[in-house]
Amino acid sequence: MRDLLTGGVIAAALGLAGCGSEGRSGEDTRPTQTVSTPATEPGGAAIAPRPALPDWFDCLRREKALVIAAHRGGPAPGYPENALETLQRGAEAGLYLFEVDVAESADGVQFLMHDDTLTRTTTGSGRVADTQWAQIQDLRLVDRDGEVTEFTPPRLSDLLDWAVAENVVIELDAKRSASYETMVETVRAAGASDHVILISYTEGQARALNGHAPEMMLTADALNAADIEALASAGIDRDRLIAWTGNESPAPQAWAALRAESVEPAFGTLGRPGDRLDDAWRADGDLSEFVGLAEDGVVLLATDAPLDVAAALRADDRAFAACGR
Repeated sequence: MRDLLTGGVIAAALGLAGCGSEGRSGEDTRPTQTVSTPATEPGGAAIAPRPALPDWFDCLRREKALVIAAHRGGPAPGYPENALETLQRGAEAGLYLFEVDVAESADGVQFLMHDDTLTRTTTGSGRVADTQWAQIQDLRLVDRDGEVTEFTPPRLSDLLDWAVAENVVIELDAKRSASYETMVETVRAAGASDHVILISYTEGQARALNGHAPEMMLTADALNAADIEALASAGIDRDRLIAWTGNESPAPQAWAALRAESVEPAFGTLGRPGDRLDDAWRADGDLSEFVGLAEDGVVLLATDAPLDVAAALRADDRAFAACGR
């Protein structure tokens, strides 16, 4: 979990010299890219340039560090899933990476919503794809306990503006109603390409997303060198690839194989309440299984309990101490 400095931005001077992308042999094959940031903090202290997102993930892998992804933004009582206020709460607590869902209204406005219908998470009803934004924008979001909040569905563009201002990273999961082209155009218009990871579930989706946004990072299913080679043959740059390895059973052998290919492994402890690893591993109050994921090589951990997991880990602290961002 990152320390919260002025404006919520990490001013880390470490990691840039050692955070360039690796080749297949483990040697650096290209210079580390950086992203322009102000030269000083408001008080006048010099700050290090922010590493580009692919280089930051390379550094995490080399340092055996881990970043936590708050699934659906990290909902909690009073804070619904996919609400900007929920993400703000997480950022203020030190979280850095948030997974959200992107849907699209009948008139082409993209906003955060997981389901095909409005019923479960809002005060409205009907299919998302059949509903105009004017009808959606004033609905109230409902938390996981069924309580109506004062929060409203946020547009994707508003989320991205917030992410850039807060210097956080967003994983975008496009739902069936959402156009990839519109989503990518919205990311670029916000200047948020270096704050975004696109999520794919099939090789076809990975190809399509990469075709629209070859400059953006991407998650795709992969467990071994053959999977990585297949994705590379499809034109996907392994330097911008995160390998999703599922959310059922830890797979240390797969994670080792992926790391040997200079690709960051991702794993999820999220899922259906009562069935997910998040619940099983927290039931006895001993969160050592989460610590074991970092030790076994996971670089991105998607969880429905981000604050609990962050409190148990040190590998997420190491991410910012060693790699900046």
